[in-house]
Amino acid sequence: MVKGKITGLSVKDVRFPTSLGQHGSDAMHTDPDYSAAYVVIETDAEDAIKGYGLTFTLGKGTEIVVCAVKALSHLVVGRNLEDIVANFRDFYRQLTSDGQLRWIGPEKGVVHLATAAVLNAVWDLWAKQEQKPLWKLLVYMTPEQLVSCIDFRYITDVLTEAQALEILQNGKQRQEAREEHMVKHGYPAYTTSCAWLGYSDNQLQKLCADALKEGWTRFKVKVGADLQDDIRRCKLIRDMIGHDNELMLDANQRWDVNEAISWVKELAVFKPLWIEEPTSPDDILGHGTISKALAPLGIGVATGEQCHNRVMFKQFLQARALQYLQIDSCRLGSVNENLSVLLMAKKFNRCVNMWIIYTNTLNTL
Repeated sequence: MVKGKITGLSVKDVRFPTSLGQHGSDAMHTDPDYSAAYVVIETDAEDAIKGYGLTFTLGKGTEIVVCAVKALSHLVVGRNLEDIVANFRDFYRQLTSDGQLRWIGPEKGVVHLATAAVLNAVWDLWAKQEQKPLWKLLVYMTPEQLVSCIDFRYITDVLTEAQALEILQNGKQRQEAREEHMVKHGYPAYTTSCAWLGYSDNQLQKLCADALKEGWTRFKVKVGADLQDDIRRCKLIRDMIGHDNELMLDANQRWDVNEAISWVKELAVFKPLWIEEPTSPDDILGHGTISKALAPLGIGVATGEQCHNRVMFKQFLQARALQYLQIDSCRLGSVNENLSVLLMAKKFNRCVNMWIIYTNTLNTL
C-alpha cells in the first residue's frame, strides 16, 4: 500500500573521471566522464523509505540538468504518493506540460532528462513501498493499471489505449512461463566494455578474453573514426569470439547516410547483427535509407539511445527505419514513456534493447 506525502526532493551532480582511461570512448564522444543528475525523494511516511532516480550524462552539462530538476520540484513536493500512482498519467503530463518549462522541450532535451530523473525516483519509491523490485511491480500490475500510466497523446494514430490494453491482456496468457524462464536463465545482454574506441589492441584482447570466460556471448564494437582501424579491430574481436557469438557495431552518430552505407558494407564480412546509431539520431528517413540498403546483407539498424520521445519512436516504426529499438529510462520520460514504446514495438514486431534501467520488464509484459 503506497503512502506518504512527498516532503523533499534533492538532486546531486555526480561525476566519474572515466575519460582518464578512455572508458566509454567512441567516435563522437572521445573523452566522456560518465555522470548523473541523481535525485532523492523523501516522504513523511513512517517507514522513511526514499526514492532514488537518475539521468545519465557525460560530464559537462550535468549542472544544467540539475537546474532543470530543481525547476520541476515544485510539481512534486507536497504531493501524496497515493494520488500520484492512482493517476500516474496525469502526473506525467503535469511534469511534461508545464506551461513555461515545456517551451525548452517539449518532451526533449535537458528538461526531459530532468523529468526522467524525477519519475525514476518516484517509480523507485513506489516499488520499495510495495516491497518489490521494479520489474515485478510492473509485471504484476493489471493491464488496466499499466495503461493508466501511459500518456497516449500524439501516438493514437499508431496505438490507441484499447489496442494497448488488448496487447497486455493477450500477454497475460503466457506470463508465468516467461517469468519462470527469465528467473531461471536470466535476461540476454551484450557487453561493450571490451571494445571502447580508445582502447589499445592488447587491452581489447585481454578484456575480450575475460568477457568470454565470464560467459558473455554478445559483443559490441565501437566504430566510425577510421575505416582501416575498424577493420583491424573487428577482425581481432571476431577472431576471438568466433562465429557462434554475436558481434554488433556502434558508430555513435558519426556518419552521413551514404557514408554509413558504404562504411558498413566494408565491415559486413564480420557478420555484424546490427549497426547502431549510424547517422544523426534525428534523421528518421536517413535511418530508413540505411536500413533498406543493409537489409540484403542481413545487417539490422539499431537506434534510440538519443531518441527524444515516443513520437520519434512512432515515426521510426512507421518508416520501417530500424530493426532494433534502444530505449532508455534516462532519456525518455522514465517507465511511463518506455511502456508506450514497448507496446508500439510489439505492434510493429520489432526487437527492443533497453540500455540502462528496467531491462527485466520486456519479456514478462
